[in-house]
Amino acid sequence: MRPDPAAGPSVPRVVVGFHQDSDGDWVADLDCGHTQHVRHDPPWQVREWVTTDVGRVGHLGTTLQCVLCGRSDIVRAER
Repeated sequence: MRPDPAAGPSVPRVVVGFHQDSDGDWVADLDCGHTQHVRHDPPWQVREWVTTDVGRVGHLGTTLQCVLCGRSDIVRAER
């Protein structure tokens, strides 16, 4: 997945888990302690893998760009 250049600098972080938010959308848990939504919302975001247990497990250990880690005004999240 490519970072959004408009979002500013980002840092690659490893996906260590997933959980659902209060709306039922899937959220990736990153090794830095931050989180990132990983919605399947075609045509803007095609992430069919997020809709199945097998797909999510297959993405554990992959990286996502963490914009929060790239911001100097954000303190690293507590685990």
